[in-house]
Amino acid sequence: MRLRIRAGVASACALSLGGCTGVQSVLDPAGADAEVLATLFWVLLSGAVVLWLLLNGAFFYVTRMRVRPHSRKIGEAVIIGAGIAFPTVLLAILLSYGLSIMPDQRAPGDGLTVRVTGEQWWWRVEYLPQDGGGPVVSANELRLPVGARTEIKLTAAKVIHSFWVPNLGGKMDMFPGRETRMALEPTRTGVFRGQCAEFCGTSHALMAFPVVVLPPEEFEAWLAKEREDAAAPADAAAERGREVFLAEGCGACHAVRGTPAKGAVGPDLTHVGGRRTIGAGTLPATAEGFGQWLARTDHIKPDVRMPTYRALPEQDLIDLATYLKGLR
Repeated sequence: MRLRIRAGVASACALSLGGCTGVQSVLDPAGADAEVLATLFWVLLSGAVVLWLLLNGAFFYVTRMRVRPHSRKIGEAVIIGAGIAFPTVLLAILLSYGLSIMPDQRAPGDGLTVRVTGEQWWWRVEYLPQDGGGPVVSANELRLPVGARTEIKLTAAKVIHSFWVPNLGGKMDMFPGRETRMALEPTRTGVFRGQCAEFCGTSHALMAFPVVVLPPEEFEAWLAKEREDAAAPADAAAERGREVFLAEGCGACHAVRGTPAKGAVGPDLTHVGGRRTIGAGTLPATAEGFGQWLARTDHIKPDVRMPTYRALPEQDLIDLATYLKGLR
């Protein structure tokens, strides 16, 4: 029995420690704001442990170690000291510390600005370069330069969402008809996972997005490429896929720069093949992933506004998936 208890405790500890790292962990900071919030967590946890030990220690002392009547004076001293004075002072110190870090969390960005709009259920992403050029439109993926503080402007189209990248910073709500803002300052490169943190409807849990943090020069090269029109079909299959895309009216909802497709209802697909995922983090951006998405859209993401194209001939679906994957 003792061995089982020890094994259970060890397993629980291992699982707890495992949650401290990863691409969506507030305790594995990769940004300046996340580092401050992680420190705040450990400070508050330490204060909670001290308070818990004091109160339960006092309770244990009077009920187990000194089991005899106590004078009224001692009882009142314990209640006032351990039950009122110490918790009040400790909580006041923790509150003051927490409030002191808020101004830095609200510091604005000093370079690139990105506008993110929460849709149902995906993310519209627009990069607003410092040179004053038009926005570079993307979707369901955010790329940031390491070491720079990027301003993030947030809004929503229909319902409330919440923008959260745990490794990089805190969360911020997104409201229809109102713009909120935050800034993120990544401190190391890598791929992290963002998520909508406010229940927004049927496919709320299927509204994630990868955040790719790049060295500044790589980010600038990527952004310059994002400005370009879509790549031309690389082979006959992709060419047939483009014909299917235009014939089926996909351009009424989606834009592919450099083609007649100018839709703005759904995600911009100009460079969709170069993203890490499709469907807001739902499937990998592979030819197979595109095929699954086209044929089983409503099954993969319930209540999504995009229609399912399972009625298309299988070869048309394969060609269409090939074309989309080639849009890098």
